[in-house]
Amino acid sequence: MCLKWSSIKLIVSDFDGVMTDNRVLVDETGKESVYVSRADGQGINILWSLGIALVIISTEKNNTVKKRAEKLKVECIHGVTDKAECLRIYCAERNIPLKNVAYIGNDINDYDAMQLSGIKIVPCDAYEEVKSIADYVTTAKGGCGVVREVAGLIKNASSIQQTVSTDLNM
Repeated sequence: MCLKWSSIKLIVSDFDGVMTDNRVLVDETGKESVYVSRADGQGINILWSLGIALVIISTEKNNTVKKRAEKLKVECIHGVTDKAECLRIYCAERNIPLKNVAYIGNDINDYDAMQLSGIKIVPCDAYEEVKSIADYVTTAKGGCGVVREVAGLIKNASSIQQTVSTDLNM
């Protein structure tokens, strides 16, 4: 498992249900707000330190997704109707093999894109349809530091790989 985690070059994350708790607050004017975890921002910093990018791919059309991505300084593609096709194009344009992608999703609209990815990750409160294909189920619920948890796993795998490589070269 360690070698598989250390092969990741890109994290793709859904927004609602992964970076949020899948709820939305709507006021009388129709303005939407969501709760997110600041821990995910630290997770993104860890990924950057490892040379791993994160992109948000979401079907959500509301600008809440875009604004959060801007704050985190990550790329965001939202209003997507076919996440699998979006993922294929995104990776092809950047010459990233799909086997080197970890996809974090929580619902059926992530299923096809997850199937293309090297590692399929779901929050512990994801829907059963996607949990059934997951390589890893986080201990964190959606909106409670899922990205941070995944970043920690990859960092630990990198550290272990570095130690093994160093020991082999002695």
